Amino acid sequence: MTDANTSAPVADDRRFIRNLATGMAIILVAGFVVQAALGRSSFNAPLIVHAHAVVFMGWVGIVLTQVWLAGAGNIPLHRQVGKLAAIWALGLLIFGTWITVAAVQTGRTPFFFQPQHFIVANPMTLCAAIGLLVAAYVMRKQTDWHARLQIASFVLLMGPGFGRLLPMPFLPPYAFEIASLTALIFPAIGILYDWRVHGRPHPAWFWTIGVLIAVTLVARIIGFSPVGEAVYDAVVAGTPLAGTSGLDFPPPPGPPPAPM
Repeated sequence: MTDANTSAPVADDRRFIRNLATGMAIILVAGFVVQAALGRSSFNAPLIVHAHAVVFMGWVGIVLTQVWLAGAGNIPLHRQVGKLAAIWALGLLIFGTWITVAAVQTGRTPFFFQPQHFIVANPMTLCAAIGLLVAAYVMRKQTDWHARLQIASFVLLMGPGFGRLLPMPFLPPYAFEIASLTALIFPAIGILYDWRVHGRPHPAWFWTIGVLIAVTLVARIIGFSPVGEAVYDAVVAGTPLAGTSGLDFPPPPGPPPAPM
């Protein structure tokens, strides 16, 4: 069986997508594991932090389940899990935005990000990831596009993983952009694979690159504009941070609290 737009067996592409997504998931999880091992994070966190972790790590599990099912040729079950993914994606949008707002309101923005930029860039990146996921669903019958757009959506969620592996305290004022754009390594790998196997890069990889660069650039422009300032002021209104500048970097945190 071959895809209408490629010359190599679909199974070969499925195995590549499976392996690429698995590598991405390992990097993403490793970022959180490393921070916990170094004592920089703690399970003694607000409930919203734990809920956010369950939703986003659950999404990593769904992505892995999907690519491994597709890689094994179990398309019927892959489609059934896809129904769960559609519902779960809504949770990503809700909890991803919620945790961002909560972090800014309580002064928990990572100290290498400016809150005014963070409150704009995080939700915008998440919306772009969901948009690519919707595009993958719409093009589900074009398996070459479907698989690569699924990876594209996952690429836009890689920033937090890289942000926990890179030396972020040394990267301001472009720490957010560096963490996000490091994920360009994955579409680059996809381009090399398609070039080697199919003789030409698939256009979905260029859409991935374009969307990631565009949302990162636009988020920075808006985040440092009067619009970004208005968003920040609205988010912190009624909190102890009301009236503060959203462009001031938060102070570095102390050691995490001891377990109760």
